[in-house]
Amino acid sequence: MRAHPIVGDSLIALLFGLFDLLLFVADADVPGQRMPPWYITVPLDLAIVLPLVVRRKYPLQMAYAVLVIGVPHSVLQLGAASLMTGAIALYTVVVYARRRQAAIYLVALVLVTAGQFTLPPMEDDVVVIALMTALSLALAWVLGEFVGARRAYHVEVEARLHLLETERDQATRIAVGEERSRIARELHDVVAHAVSVMVVQADGASYAIKSNPALAERAVQTISETGREALGDLRRLLDVLRNEDSDGEPRVPQPDTEALGELAERVRTAGVPVRLELTGELTGLPAGVSLGVYRIVQEALTNTLKHAGPGARAEVRVRQDDDVVEVEVCDDGAGRARQLVPPAVAGPLPGGNGLIGMRERAHVFGGELEVGPQPGGGWRVHATLPVRLAR
Repeated sequence: MRAHPIVGDSLIALLFGLFDLLLFVADADVPGQRMPPWYITVPLDLAIVLPLVVRRKYPLQMAYAVLVIGVPHSVLQLGAASLMTGAIALYTVVVYARRRQAAIYLVALVLVTAGQFTLPPMEDDVVVIALMTALSLALAWVLGEFVGARRAYHVEVEARLHLLETERDQATRIAVGEERSRIARELHDVVAHAVSVMVVQADGASYAIKSNPALAERAVQTISETGREALGDLRRLLDVLRNEDSDGEPRVPQPDTEALGELAERVRTAGVPVRLELTGELTGLPAGVSLGVYRIVQEALTNTLKHAGPGARAEVRVRQDDDVVEVEVCDDGAGRARQLVPPAVAGPLPGGNGLIGMRERAHVFGGELEVGPQPGGGWRVHATLPVRLAR
């Protein structure tokens, strides 16, 4: 019935039509009862109920068709179908049309019904019939208001559910985009650092392979270890992209401040002396802040390897107060490409993904980043990350 409401409306129309026809047959057998001929009664009985079949699709047209056909049907006293179909028509207009249209139809229905009571022959129980008619119309209006309100509520709920589904899909797409950007930054950090170390070691090995084979061998070993570590990180990242259901596996590589010593040692092996100074309780940092500190230091040392030039030295200082972690990476290199950036850049950063990645890692925790050449020469990266806000 709910899937095909026209079937239920057709059954209602059929029942009313049969009820009127049975009344006609019963009245025809009463002696002395004057009844209209069947070729008038049957078409009017069918005509008064047929509009109910399309009452949901064409509520106003159906209602006024019932009103017009109900006039001769009531005048000829062919049964109660005119009253019942009129009440159903009023209910339908209240539910499926506007209230103003329903009020106009109710006024028209009351006027037509009142006019019928003035036509002869007058019934002895006209007051009872008028009262029943008024009660039927009032009941139809009240039921129409109730059902119409429920129908409007369900429509509003469905619209809100559709809106929530749309917002959920949009939020999912945004989250996927953010996750891809984060993974892209992780890939850049892993690959850029590893490739920089490998290139520097390969250049050193090529120069020392004849004069100092032992040094060349150590450089080749460093290249091998760095490459294997980078491949492991890349495999874990690619597993995240291939398999979204691996809840028990690490989602991305998660180095932290405890791995800064290993990072500094790799850079030293690559040919840049690094002095590492750690102050405060860095082991208790939130995971996101600890990862951000590691990546900022990693990217700063990678830039030192790329641009500082031969003989450069680097200093890494990480200090934690109660609420702030301060990261400072300085070198004394003289790379010409880096002199294009003014000192203490804190706004939009020029350059590639490295500087942008450092800035976003600082800003995501409400921190600040300053990047630029030092007054006395070299390069300085300074970042502050609030710890309390990150929690």
